[in-house]
Amino acid sequence: MPSTLLTRRSFSVSSAFAALATAAALCAIAPAHAQQQQRVLHIVVPFGTGAVQDTVARAFNNELGAALNASAIVENRAGAGGTVGAALVARAPADGNTLLLAAASHNIAGFLYNKLSYDPLKDFVGVANVGNAGYVLAVASGLNVSNTADFIKEVKAHPGKYNYASAGNGSATHLAMASFLAKAGLQMTHIPTKSTGEAVNEVLAGRVQAVISSSIGVIGFQDDARVKLLASTGQSRSPFLPKLPTVAESGLPGYAFDSWIGLLAPAGTPKAEVERINIAANKVLADPAIQERFKRLGVEPRSQNPEEFQKLLRTDWDAMGTVVKASGAKID
Repeated sequence: MPSTLLTRRSFSVSSAFAALATAAALCAIAPAHAQQQQRVLHIVVPFGTGAVQDTVARAFNNELGAALNASAIVENRAGAGGTVGAALVARAPADGNTLLLAAASHNIAGFLYNKLSYDPLKDFVGVANVGNAGYVLAVASGLNVSNTADFIKEVKAHPGKYNYASAGNGSATHLAMASFLAKAGLQMTHIPTKSTGEAVNEVLAGRVQAVISSSIGVIGFQDDARVKLLASTGQSRSPFLPKLPTVAESGLPGYAFDSWIGLLAPAGTPKAEVERINIAANKVLADPAIQERFKRLGVEPRSQNPEEFQKLLRTDWDAMGTVVKASGAKID
């Protein structure tokens, strides 16, 4: 047999083996790559669609998923003032694949409900503080008041005559108003609804006289003749409503209420996993496009490491305990 033919055959066999080896290597890599791509991050929102947490979650979930090489899905698990969704996450595997997008109502529940299947502080770990949501005191235009001091004077002169709406028993909008009334020494009838939007609609329709709503719930009604925005409830004026005075500076000194919004994971989630998600979240929140989305929602983006966020959660826990106690609210 000619030597050139042997060489060609040897080359062909070697090439075939090389091709097979390459294909085998690619097959070995492909499943691992596919498995990595198939990771699903569940972001549980403990309230219905349209709630503040829901709109915030949907404003950055796709980008967060991309930053983590995962598919980030928002799941609404509403019920019992946010406690149904929180309980679900508390029981989830501590692997970083299930997160809770929580807010002040999360800590409020720990003091408001007599029986919970979880501990809002001990059964979770702070992953990322994504923003701060302000609130606004708004009243129906039929109420002849123009500022917080006028509102307090009018309600005090007619104890029990007026109503206020909220997003439901135990919601932040409920406790914000209940603590306001307690501090001012006022009496109003609480009308719970199913959402902030519904509570605001009750005021717009004139069926109730007041609401303390998240900024997103009323920011679009600044020029609506049916409602008057009296004051923001934060420690300082809202960057989204800079001309609006705070409650403290316009009639009730010492009053303040706002809410953090952040991602929590089940207690026991590995520190490395918490830090990985935190870094990705902070990267996403630094994007000007995401910041603009948050601005339209009336939410100020925040950036903290897990230790800073955990400290904030402990401080807020104490503060919400004071708020609930002052309001006198309790749910069995």
